[in-house]
Amino acid sequence: MPSFDVHVSNHHNRVMITVAGELDFDTCPRITQLTDTVSIRNRTLCLDLAGVSFMDASGLSLLHSLHRYTEAEGGTLELSGLQDQPRRILELTATDA
Repeated sequence: MPSFDVHVSNHHNRVMITVAGELDFDTCPRITQLTDTVSIRNRTLCLDLAGVSFMDASGLSLLHSLHRYTEAEGGTLELSGLQDQPRRILELTATDA
């Protein structure tokens, strides 16, 4: 099984989640568990995906869910550090905007 790591840092108006490994069916629940424990009301949730080289449909679904969740809480979702394969998934599904 490939290595997977997720780390959260909580700042005044921003929650930064750094992910390393594959964003897939097996790993997405770990991110959901983490985001369920931090308040994002009126804050920015930033996902640093520089360490993510692969994302499947589960990862895409997670990003959609996080986007809806942050908007409902009055916040915003930002993605940073997208590698080629995850970026291509977002482009192909027209969700890269």
